[in-house]
Amino acid sequence: MLPAVLAARHSEPDLPEAATALRPAERSLLRFITCGSVDDGKSTLLGRLLWETGAVYEDQAEALARDSERFGTDGKNRDYALLVDGLSAEREQGITIDVAYRYFATPRRAFIAADTPGHEQYTRNMATGASTADVAILLVDARKGVLPQTRRHSSIVSLVGVKDVILAINKMDLVGFDEAVFRRIEAEYRALAARLGFRSIHALPLVARDGDTLTRRSARMPWYAGPTLLDLLETLEPALPVDGRFYLPVQWVNRPNADFRGFSGTVASGQIRVGDPVTILPQGRASRIAEILTPEGARNAAKAGEAVTVTLADETDVARGDVITVGHRPPHTSGTLTARLLVLGERVLAPGDRLLIKLGSATVPVRFEALAHELSVEDLSPQPARHLAMNGIGKAVLRPEAPLFALPYDECQMLGSFLLIDPIAHATLAMGVIEMVAGPSRAASPERSGPAHPLLAQLWPSGRPEQIRSAATTLLFALAGFLLTGTLAGAFVLAALDGIGRPLLHALLERFWPPGEKPAPAAIPEPGLDGGGI
Repeated sequence: MLPAVLAARHSEPDLPEAATALRPAERSLLRFITCGSVDDGKSTLLGRLLWETGAVYEDQAEALARDSERFGTDGKNRDYALLVDGLSAEREQGITIDVAYRYFATPRRAFIAADTPGHEQYTRNMATGASTADVAILLVDARKGVLPQTRRHSSIVSLVGVKDVILAINKMDLVGFDEAVFRRIEAEYRALAARLGFRSIHALPLVARDGDTLTRRSARMPWYAGPTLLDLLETLEPALPVDGRFYLPVQWVNRPNADFRGFSGTVASGQIRVGDPVTILPQGRASRIAEILTPEGARNAAKAGEAVTVTLADETDVARGDVITVGHRPPHTSGTLTARLLVLGERVLAPGDRLLIKLGSATVPVRFEALAHELSVEDLSPQPARHLAMNGIGKAVLRPEAPLFALPYDECQMLGSFLLIDPIAHATLAMGVIEMVAGPSRAASPERSGPAHPLLAQLWPSGRPEQIRSAATTLLFALAGFLLTGTLAGAFVLAALDGIGRPLLHALLERFWPPGEKPAPAAIPEPGLDGGGI
């Protein structure tokens, strides 16, 4: 339930009246974030918006006055950022570190706002806030224009599927309320964002500290005749999720006694009814829905977003990580996943790494197969890369090393988004969304393929092609040595040089041109050590 965060009337003459509360059923809900580069005014904007909409209680107003004198950055004036920045480190340094969620409402709509940090060091926190947003308010300092962190945040917003962006060009008072500055920044950003796939971009000039264009038009910028920020927030309709096939990732096998065995989780998409035929993926076993149970009791149907426990008509082997879908489906195994990644940890990720992938409720080993490109922060263009470092965004190919059911993010967000986890430390390394799922190829990966002929299986039991290639190369060098010198000694010398020199050359290349840290082989974690969950 969304808590009502509406203030009582205040005695101060410049404190706005509280918004009239409506019953939750009569009011739509919008989730939005404030993001952008350092010191662009994100916390100030959200704090002033809370003030303007009457979402500040009287005791909070008094505390704000006291805190502004102690921590404020605007002399004796109210520092509205302090309504959002609550950590002591945030107040001492005047920066945002963690994501701050605030709840408020107007007569037309209820809001969940997430104030996210602008520092590059805390990009992972910004991505966390963006992951549940419907709309992004992207702030730009009118003096500085579009900065690298502005572009990075725009990429992350696009990565997690936010379709609507409000470009808030802040601090217009510091550029003399110049319309030309506003138009220049707007044009630059629209050209930059053209490749990010946003559904809409709304640009508006404002002064967050003074409230210009937040809830009312600004007399200091008569040249702007568009909507205010609150007008946009109240009227923007979030993109509706795709109502596709029913999918229920099994999070918990509910077995309280010998007479009951249910499968609990949150419906990822679609809907289901009692009696519908279902398939358990990735194994492909068939069954039928016997019951649908919710916290309110038994139901005849369930739809996307609802937490349910279902029972099946027969004894079917279902475990955590499996996915229940409607209808009859064949067994499913993902060969490769083409995905966009955002690196959240300090460890460098490179092709060849073995990690864990947590997708839905499943956690399986995965191999980082290839890196297609990295996104340049300067112009958001794809650039060749050999690895991804912290805050890097790129496109990669991953190969699950155990059966895993996955979908493209556009089809199902829950089964199309994932975390990459360190198999040893169990730290979250990256987040990603799936663009394409390819079935298992006939040619297995190099380290798992079998020998081409039974005789090779006797010579090289592991059947690894790299061993075959190495042996073949050594034989070629030996043959060349024999042809050049006409002696077996010459053949032996050249073969020995190849066998010793090539590994030495590889070692030197790894030493002076490392592709990235190589972790130990992945192992399935113990229960409760799977990266903290999604």
